[in-house]
Amino acid sequence: MSNLDSTLAGHAVPKPGASQPTNDGLDLIEEHILPKLDPEFLQYFIDVIAKQPPAHTIPIEEVRKSPQKHQPPCALDSSKEKGVGDHVVSSQDGTNIPVRVYHPVEDERGVVRPGPYPVHLNFHGGGFVLGDLHSEAGLCLVMRKAGVVVVDVNYRHCPETIWGKCIQDAWAALNWVRDEHVSLNVDPFSISIGGVSAGGHISLVLQHMARDAGIQLKLCMPTVPPTTDCLSLDYYTQSPYPSFHEFHRGPVLPWKRIKYFGNQCMPRDKLPEIRKMWPDWWLAPMRAPNWSGLCNTYIRTAEVDPLRDEGEAYAMKLVANGTMVTLKRYLGCPHTFMYLGVLSQKRQWDEDSIHALKVAHGLLK
Repeated sequence: MSNLDSTLAGHAVPKPGASQPTNDGLDLIEEHILPKLDPEFLQYFIDVIAKQPPAHTIPIEEVRKSPQKHQPPCALDSSKEKGVGDHVVSSQDGTNIPVRVYHPVEDERGVVRPGPYPVHLNFHGGGFVLGDLHSEAGLCLVMRKAGVVVVDVNYRHCPETIWGKCIQDAWAALNWVRDEHVSLNVDPFSISIGGVSAGGHISLVLQHMARDAGIQLKLCMPTVPPTTDCLSLDYYTQSPYPSFHEFHRGPVLPWKRIKYFGNQCMPRDKLPEIRKMWPDWWLAPMRAPNWSGLCNTYIRTAEVDPLRDEGEAYAMKLVANGTMVTLKRYLGCPHTFMYLGVLSQKRQWDEDSIHALKVAHGLLK
């Protein structure tokens, strides 16, 4: 059974009365892509992205030396916010994994509902290479408005750690939440998971692992997830998905950026070792062997994103195997639109997140 959102979000044509972006920098966007993009994003591209060096040209060593310079626009230090606390989780190999826990605060009436609360685990994006507890703090502060506890997990990154440890870290965090439900004041029977991009990939893997372990999740909520091992490709033409070809020179997450992440996560000399270490479907959730009994899923994609079609293909495979799915495509949007506060569609994404979590955890009044 499925709920395919045909209204989508936003549009790629100007709204009545909306100001039109100036042309400076638009020559950097290919002609077949330009008319598909939301005018608000085009203005942001001109004002910000076009004035910066392409992200794939910045060496990983430079990023590691000055991570604050390379944070997404939604990043902030939330450690001093009310109801926010830091903890550590022990992963399978004993490594301590930082997590930040966001408890609900007063609603617009100044009322705080007593716990135990439903809980949502968030796994940040960043190509399995970038990200920390600041990266999606803005998104976590939004999601807790649903009345849920949000646990943001700073899993280990490549190239410092071999790919796949991120899955183990995320699984450890899920089990830590269940084990520590009393001290965290959460309901261990009302858990959801999700993430953006790489974090969405992680949540899809955990969706299958939770089913196998008998853990009944309320919702899996990935946004713009890679569902294949596209990071291991040598050429973009090896992908079977049309969007991967159509937007391989897109304004956000072009093929060169995907290959940048792939070189850190799945370099050719380490790929055989990685494939031996982990189940094949960890690298490509589309190749999971068992699609029965999976939790309800809310998948969101972006129209102008090379990962669009593989995310939607995953949703259709869930539908074909009897999972309740809501699929929403945000028209005119590039890969990381939900990070850009200047976009009305980012604000729609926020509202959609809150609503989906309320529905999943039975919090709608």
